[in-house]
Amino acid sequence: MEWTDSRARDALRRVFDAAVRSADPRAVLARHLPDPPGPGGRVLVLGAGKSAAAMAAAVEAAWPDQALTGLVVTRYGHSVPTRRIEVVEASHPVPDAAGEAAARRILEMARGGGLTDRDLVLFLVSGGGSALLALPAPGLTLADKQAVNRALLRSGAAIGEMNCVRRHLSAIKGGRLAAAAHPARVVTLAISDVPGDDPAVIASGPTVPDPTTFAEARALLAHYRIDPPPAVAAHLDRAEEETPKPGDPRLAGADYRMIATPLMALEAMAAEARVLGLAPLILGDALEGEAREVGTVLAGIARSARAHGNPLPAPAVLLSGGETTVTVRAEEPGRGGRNTECLLGLALALAGEPGVWALCADTDGVDGTEDAAGAIVAPDTLGRARAAGFDPRAVLARHDSHGLFAALGDLVLTGPTLTNVNDVRAVLIG
Repeated sequence: MEWTDSRARDALRRVFDAAVRSADPRAVLARHLPDPPGPGGRVLVLGAGKSAAAMAAAVEAAWPDQALTGLVVTRYGHSVPTRRIEVVEASHPVPDAAGEAAARRILEMARGGGLTDRDLVLFLVSGGGSALLALPAPGLTLADKQAVNRALLRSGAAIGEMNCVRRHLSAIKGGRLAAAAHPARVVTLAISDVPGDDPAVIASGPTVPDPTTFAEARALLAHYRIDPPPAVAAHLDRAEEETPKPGDPRLAGADYRMIATPLMALEAMAAEARVLGLAPLILGDALEGEAREVGTVLAGIARSARAHGNPLPAPAVLLSGGETTVTVRAEEPGRGGRNTECLLGLALALAGEPGVWALCADTDGVDGTEDAAGAIVAPDTLGRARAAGFDPRAVLARHDSHGLFAALGDLVLTGPTLTNVNDVRAVLIG
């Protein structure tokens, strides 16, 4: 059966939608809940992330008769109605005062609530939690953290590296929240958005021990040639009050449960691909690197599959996950996004190769700071772009890929999906 343009685009969107469904907390969270506390025990629900409100609503639905109190913070536009757990919205990816205030309240609920070993603290965490849970360490201001965060986002640093720095500028991350809740039982339900699903990296690990150090945070800023505000430099140099490390008795009983991960999403995509008559190949759930270069590599694999049936014959789909990076080099960058930049790099490498389509998108519905989840590339993308007056290589150089795909009508628009298992990529070889 011929893979027409409309059929290929529909297949890619169905495969992407399968990834999002697999991570919907309303469908997956309830089976991961712990036993509620016994007589005399309380349940305090805290959380942060793009899915925090949807997760809180799922907890309420699963425990309709359980007394619940608490607070979660989510990104602007990602709230859903709840009855017993308060939801506030804040800024992502650069923190704001609303996130700082929410983080302060969350820490105080854990620290000042008179919790005992009969009580349960349920922490709901998902992608975006690090920026949303922005509580500066003593001596630092929100402006200090914002400046470092902006520099990290432009530097090309991987998400794990960014979160190492964030943990050491925070009063709540890197295990500090769980330490504050001691001796209560702490159970974390996590939707992973990071390569490798490292709990210390997801939202900078507020409830897990931190294996990194102040020295590593200083080294990362030096490596990426980031000149931090004086207060940040002084704080990192003093290296006072390290984050709780593995073996800390305050975190000994903490329980961490993954309810959705990038690999689970890729497996759901593969299952949908088989239904559509495509042979799936999962390349990995933790592909990182410069976005345009990852696109070039994916194009090379697709060309090999078309020419030689290797690594698998067509019709097939290459699936991958993981967060790429964009090192901003243009003095006046346009409207980009790591997924659209990856796709433009892929399109340039394919150079109009027939029979290859691709979709790259963030499962939370937002590519970087833009209003689209990602986009779709087709064999005629470059031709249509040039006919519309674009120079694709120049667009890539100034990081304006979003603008190109918007003009072509090829953006993937979902709105907030209320979950986040990072970026997914599907390259369809018809």
